[in-house]
Amino acid sequence: MKKLLGLVLLMLILISATKFASPKPDTIHSIEGTWELQSFYSFDGQNITDTIEKSEGYRQVKMYSKGKIMWTRYVPDDPNGRFGYGSYKITENSLVEVIEYGDDGMMKALDTMRNFTFELILKEDTFSQITLDDEGNRTSSENYKRID
Repeated sequence: MKKLLGLVLLMLILISATKFASPKPDTIHSIEGTWELQSFYSFDGQNITDTIEKSEGYRQVKMYSKGKIMWTRYVPDDPNGRFGYGSYKITENSLVEVIEYGDDGMMKALDTMRNFTFELILKEDTFSQITLDDEGNRTSSENYKRID
């Protein structure tokens, strides 16, 4: 009986030590889901200098699922829609999109660039993908709201 009591006491000590020694890591919000563009920001290198609202009828939607991204854009004055498909990964403060294919305009752009890296500000129902210049200064952002 003493051995059993000692064993139970030892197990309780180990369990409680594990609980205190292993705090839960901070979780980041998930970007998985469907998002619609709300606005654009211009920056002076670090701070927002201007907010540009979408024009009437303009829609841009991004869908992230299981490491894949698909985006589409509709501009009323442009009879050809825009779209792209590829993969993505996020870290605590970055978003990397690798576009594999898209519409004709996107395919021409992919000849020069396929990897798009952004600073990421991700919250539960909003995110901003911020474009940085070669020196790491903020230049512009696209700002999205979760729609699903």
